Amino acid sequence: MKPAKIFRLAAALAAQVFAAQVFAARAETFKVASPNRGSWEGAIPELGKQAGIFKKHGLDLDILYTGGGGETMQVVISGAVDAGLSAGLAGAFGAYSKGAPIRIIGASSSGAREVFYYVPSKSPLQSLREAHGKSIAYSTTGSSTHIGVLRLIDEYGLKGAKITPTGDAAATTAQALTGQVDIGWSVAPFNLDRAASGEIRVIGRLSDSPHMRAQTIRAQIANAGALAQKTDSFRRYMRAYRETLDWMYDSPEAFAVYMGFAGFPETSVRLTLKDYIPRESLQTERVLGVAEAMEDALQFKFISARLSPEQIADIIQIGALK
Repeated sequence: MKPAKIFRLAAALAAQVFAAQVFAARAETFKVASPNRGSWEGAIPELGKQAGIFKKHGLDLDILYTGGGGETMQVVISGAVDAGLSAGLAGAFGAYSKGAPIRIIGASSSGAREVFYYVPSKSPLQSLREAHGKSIAYSTTGSSTHIGVLRLIDEYGLKGAKITPTGDAAATTAQALTGQVDIGWSVAPFNLDRAASGEIRVIGRLSDSPHMRAQTIRAQIANAGALAQKTDSFRRYMRAYRETLDWMYDSPEAFAVYMGFAGFPETSVRLTLKDYIPRESLQTERVLGVAEAMEDALQFKFISARLSPEQIADIIQIGALK
């Protein structure tokens, strides 16, 4: 290669690096709500922030942790944050149908593999199918765990089962172990160490339902007003989010950062990535099982009528952000 061409390429590269540094220095505040502080899925914004990935894309994340997808939806609707992770898909359809200013900007979790149900070891229950007349936990109204437990009760024909909102996975643990609720819910890696030690017994997973297994059970949502005003910011947010995901699954450094942030035993985290949350579970590009989620929303009265194709095209804005 000629010296002049080498010089031009070097100058262009230097200009790009300088522009990126200036862009990062001017990073705008972008507010995000995330449930279940410490969960692998919920840690994506935090880890990407610590790694400087969001800053590289011109965003300084302000992260608010919530008690569940329903609470996340409320703070997004209110405009207190720009975007939220892990909102229940059927709950999002329900809120939109009532005029709430929310839009779906990406899938958050698909396949329902990470959600499981457990009892203290002294409980006689061996399977969720035996839970007639028992109280079963879910996080918050409109969350994926809310829809999930309603679906399992229906599929298993559980008579007299009662659903109880218990907040996030950590808050639910205390209530399950003290008998305030018969069956707790959890998301890996929470409580996998307790299952390994025999303190609790896993009696079912949300992915046991073929119906739930076919869905994106949680979606990323945006406040519609913020999305309209800051479309480019949301594009950069989703690019940085996907880059963070790739880093989390590919880099030993990311594993170490997560361990320091969340504080779970290493065996629990490795089991989570192997058996509960493979990379494909957290894909963002497609909302899977829209028809199934609509069926849930209708059956459990989150909506009074199915959303039209035009409404579906309006609420799901993934394509507009590519």
